[in-house]
Amino acid sequence: MTTPELPGDGAQRPSPHPYQPPYQQAGNTPAYTMPAPPAAPKKQLNVLGLIALITAVLGFIFACVPGALIIGWVLLPIAFILAIVSLFLKDKAKWMGITALITSVVGTIVGFIVFTAVVATSFDNAFGSGDTTVVAPSNDAGATTGAQTNSNAGAGTRENPYPIGSVIESDDWRVVVNSVTLAATDAVVAANSFNDPPAAGSEYILVNYSVTYKGDDPNGQTPVFVSVDYVTADGTTVDGTKKMVVAPESINNLSTLYKGGTATGNDAFEVPSASAGDGVLAIRAGMLSDKVFVAVK
Repeated sequence: MTTPELPGDGAQRPSPHPYQPPYQQAGNTPAYTMPAPPAAPKKQLNVLGLIALITAVLGFIFACVPGALIIGWVLLPIAFILAIVSLFLKDKAKWMGITALITSVVGTIVGFIVFTAVVATSFDNAFGSGDTTVVAPSNDAGATTGAQTNSNAGAGTRENPYPIGSVIESDDWRVVVNSVTLAATDAVVAANSFNDPPAAGSEYILVNYSVTYKGDDPNGQTPVFVSVDYVTADGTTVDGTKKMVVAPESINNLSTLYKGGTATGNDAFEVPSASAGDGVLAIRAGMLSDKVFVAVK
């Protein structure tokens, strides 16, 4: 096989392989350039994230308005779910979904705080403002006749309880302990066939009291949150639910009372026999009213 003669050179060079590029002279090798990386695709608008963000903002606003709390409580969970779903959409912008998620969580916390404040205010309006006054009976030698005394003024404590017959009042309720009957076990057991005898070393006592509604609610209120408990000499509280018995002529504290309406009746307590007369009654004229103490004899 013959080789072609290169110009300007008498030497023979082997013929290049038909499938190989010819030799390049030194200094004439073309530069190799890397292909440019493909441009990152632009994130598309996340419509679901936008909807979640708008819903979260509206829910946050409504959750801060006491009269529209329910709307906020509906919108915020919806926004939370939509925000989570929007974060899993491929090639979609995520910032709106993240913002909606944070807004829905913060809005729920704020809504809960507002809800708690509204409930506390409602209870305060329904069951008293916490301001309690006491009028001692005129026949009590140690009290000023007809005097109105603040419950925090020293009187009305366990060590210095008010006498039986004192009128305990809040803005909405008036409570009067009419009498306390010690050693009333026979009367309580006989009042209902399902009443069990007291435990050994204990006895039943009966507390007769009256509850009057003073408020202006046109729908009335029930005196269920007016509490009368017995506190033993060693400081243990005994409420009427510790031993479920039906007292003779028991008070009905579940019936609705309207302004000026009064419920009167007995409540039975199982107390230690040895110190039954040494305890006191703890009374609240409404859920948020101050607790005051009344003697049992």
